[in-house]
Amino acid sequence: MALIESIRLVVSKPHPAGRPFIIGGAAVAVAGGIAIGTWLFWLAAAFTLFCLYFFRDPERVTPARPGLFVAPADGRVVMVGPAVPPEELGLGPNPRWRVAIFLSVVDVHVNRSPCDGVVTRVAYRPGKFFNASLDKASVDNERNALAMRLPGGQEIAVVQIAGLIARRILCDVREGDSLAAGQRFGIIRFGSRTDLYLPEGVRPLVAVHQLMVGGETVIAEMASAPQQPVLHTDTGF
Repeated sequence: MALIESIRLVVSKPHPAGRPFIIGGAAVAVAGGIAIGTWLFWLAAAFTLFCLYFFRDPERVTPARPGLFVAPADGRVVMVGPAVPPEELGLGPNPRWRVAIFLSVVDVHVNRSPCDGVVTRVAYRPGKFFNASLDKASVDNERNALAMRLPGGQEIAVVQIAGLIARRILCDVREGDSLAAGQRFGIIRFGSRTDLYLPEGVRPLVAVHQLMVGGETVIAEMASAPQQPVLHTDTGF
């Protein structure tokens, strides 16, 4: 069963954002291979296969219990600690728990909503392209930030951050859209980071180095008791 699930993950349908790369690579493989030679065919074929793998968009089963916050992305947790949400979201100056997830080029790069809520703010900010695992990436790198209001009135933030080789952040939602927990809302092309800022008073249940499965891994729950935050960082990526 585990083998079947692994195969399904690898061969799952690609996200629409990958279609231009996949179609383009296949076209070059066919046309270039005929006109120029087999070396171009194999090069373009390898690129096409990589894009099929990179842009894979597997189905996920999101826990249905109310009050849960699930991972907004696949990847590895590189930071857990207090931080102020991006100022462009207008969520105030108070620090809250932040979980930063680093996505390598082999991770699924589709972003998912961590909970049920309404998008109240979408703010894009251009920036630099430092290694996304570094703490300064949350301030200096290109990013797209979402603020969401939960059914109970609490607010969270989800931030898509470009990485060292990521050059395009795609966000498919607008202000006023309603999202369900685990619902897709965007993708970041080629290596990146996704930060989740929890509601004030809610603490995470995950640790640095822990692997996340977007839309499935539980990061926190509304009933979690407040606790004095301690900053954990890891920049070994």
